[in-house]
Amino acid sequence: MRVEQTPIEDRRRTVRDPRHPGPTWSAARDGLARAYRETRSESLARIAGLSDADATVQSMEDASPAKWHLAHTTWFFETFVLLPASPDHQAFDERFGFLFNSYYEALGERQPRPRRGLLTRPTLQTVLDYRESVDSKVLGLLESEPPSWLQERVELGIQHEQQHQELQLTDILHLFAQNPLRPAFRSLEPGRPPLVPSLPAALDREWIGLPGGIVGIGAGAGAEGFAFDCEQPRHDALIRPFRMASTPVRNREWREFMQEGGYATASLWLADGWEWVKREGWSAPLHWQAQDGDWLQMTLHGLLPIDPE
Repeated sequence: MRVEQTPIEDRRRTVRDPRHPGPTWSAARDGLARAYRETRSESLARIAGLSDADATVQSMEDASPAKWHLAHTTWFFETFVLLPASPDHQAFDERFGFLFNSYYEALGERQPRPRRGLLTRPTLQTVLDYRESVDSKVLGLLESEPPSWLQERVELGIQHEQQHQELQLTDILHLFAQNPLRPAFRSLEPGRPPLVPSLPAALDREWIGLPGGIVGIGAGAGAEGFAFDCEQPRHDALIRPFRMASTPVRNREWREFMQEGGYATASLWLADGWEWVKREGWSAPLHWQAQDGDWLQMTLHGLLPIDPE
């Protein structure tokens, strides 16, 4: 399930209790500016090596082009930080509100999500220029003494962009998996760990019993750190007793499930799941493919043998 939840209205943020000493203004400001720079740089690092075509193509309706992610997160800062803070701010391009709005109904019409891959223009370089222009102005605001709402808005934008960084990798993997050449997003260099690590082979699974009961979940008023609105308010929930495995399912275990007819045995699935298996024709996990009697998996490092662990 893919989730993009960042509505701007009626947000609540952690407010420091004035009775307790906190960081000086300059320390808080510098920390936010540093987090902003690092987050924005990370997004660019994740698309390093992509061509304009790589960054424009949309491989399915539920994915977005890398170029769109870069522009949308920039549009967020321009719309929700620069425009409210600087009434005389001139938009980089008035058309970008239509092109790069995601789901903010109050801000007007927008390019339909399934058709984001048709945006051959603006080019990737124009989007990068857009990011540079907005970044210089946001950092200029942070160098002054911005009000608390602006700090909160920048923090929200940072968290929002980090969500899109996860989506960037997911969408790039799906895109490259559709390419018959099965290109690698990042070469797997000797001695360097893969982007997705393995579990220790000797790590045994245990089943951990949890008693359940009435438990408090969510972020409460005055909670430390950041929380999205969908994580609030803190409230009580009834959790039934359950057991949780101490490790995820390994590839070798999933392969055993397949070999024993897991995708062809209705009794191993709930009714809705079994209907989905039949409708989609599932016989293996996404990005797995059989070759010469063995299984390979499309990864961010290209097509590789299945790692059992």
